[in-house]
Amino acid sequence: MFKKVSTVFILGLYTVFCSAQQVRPSKSSEIYRELKTLKHLPKVLYLAAHPDDENTGLLSWLINDQNVETGYLSLTRGDGGQNLLGTEQGAALGLIRTHELLEARKLDGAQQFFTRAIDFGFSKNTADTFKQWDANSITADVVWVIRKFRPDVIICRFPPNAAAGHGQHAASAVVAEKAFKLAGDKTAFPDQLKHVNVWQPKRVLWNTFRFGGVNTTAENQLKVTVGQYDAQLGMGYGELAGLSRSLHKSQGAGTQSVAGIRTEYFAHVIGEPAKTTLFDGVTKTWTSKGNADIDQSLDKIISTFNFNNPDLSLPALLALRKKVVALQDGDLKMIK
Repeated sequence: MFKKVSTVFILGLYTVFCSAQQVRPSKSSEIYRELKTLKHLPKVLYLAAHPDDENTGLLSWLINDQNVETGYLSLTRGDGGQNLLGTEQGAALGLIRTHELLEARKLDGAQQFFTRAIDFGFSKNTADTFKQWDANSITADVVWVIRKFRPDVIICRFPPNAAAGHGQHAASAVVAEKAFKLAGDKTAFPDQLKHVNVWQPKRVLWNTFRFGGVNTTAENQLKVTVGQYDAQLGMGYGELAGLSRSLHKSQGAGTQSVAGIRTEYFAHVIGEPAKTTLFDGVTKTWTSKGNADIDQSLDKIISTFNFNNPDLSLPALLALRKKVVALQDGDLKMIK
């Protein structure tokens, strides 16, 4: 009996240590990107209804070119979608699609969020959708993500009308606008304030699109050029987006990795309008926050970064950490 217990114990230790050996430090290119992100203060939350609704090309550009923290909030886990890989449906399919989405985020670098909404399959309009979804609880979930992630800009994939093509798509836009209004209100979902503070984003935008015979873009909308080549990635953002989107294998959502730039269009929804960039009126730098010394330290760390020996940056980073810890803004200090 003792030998059996000893054998189980040794095997258990072996499993623990083998698992520990799988942990790897970040690549130098990833550390370098994180340093550049540390220098930039804006945040973006992209919001839609399902896994594979997100604009991976835009996410890749925001993270790798603009160096801003970016998250994707999928209201559902795609429980009601198709399954080209097997027979799993419902919650089991939702689990598959959740993992597909998390793998996509590993490639493009965005963070991933969900709500408690269940994908029940196709719906014709928002009225149909909200018969199945409790609007208050879904809104509470979105408000929670906004308060916790603290985005300056929220970008919706869909409009709140028939142009969305699906009731859940349109409902995601309805919930986004409602949550935008409530996230900064202390009387809205006050139980959340035991854990997070209120937060008011600057604006909500709709990332308009051309899809099939539907064209919702217009030349008077805010335009952004994406898809540029990135030497750190060894590919363009459109190419990275194709790889990321192709991980949605259960949906057959594979797309080509297309090189070259393209234009993204944005329509104003609510909040302060953006006239020239997504980040108009948003505090972008540490210097603008009154912390020029942090900007100066980061500039030096980034310019002297050694890709073969990233550990050489540690002394400067530890010195920088003391400056960040001394910040009066508790939320910014925690995030950075």
